[in-house]
Amino acid sequence: MKKGIHPEYREVVFHDVSCGEEILTKSTIKTDLTTTFEGKEYPMVKLDISSASHPFYTGKQKVLDTEGRIEKFKKKFGNSYAALKKK
Repeated sequence: MKKGIHPEYREVVFHDVSCGEEILTKSTIKTDLTTTFEGKEYPMVKLDISSASHPFYTGKQKVLDTEGRIEKFKKKFGNSYAALKKK
């Protein structure tokens, strides 16, 4: 392999912020964050969802949206869309 053209392959901690799970694996991803995992410091990447919190793997449905779809639509478009439909 040519030197200087490949990204650095290193151990990285992926932190799932929705459940607090941390996974140590190897990656070439670039990050400025660091964390201590099992007494050693590693680069860290924050994730919104992982296999530890995904409904498919956990079997639990988690509702993140507290506002309903109709309310969201009305908030975004108001009555203007309904008025156009009546004409």
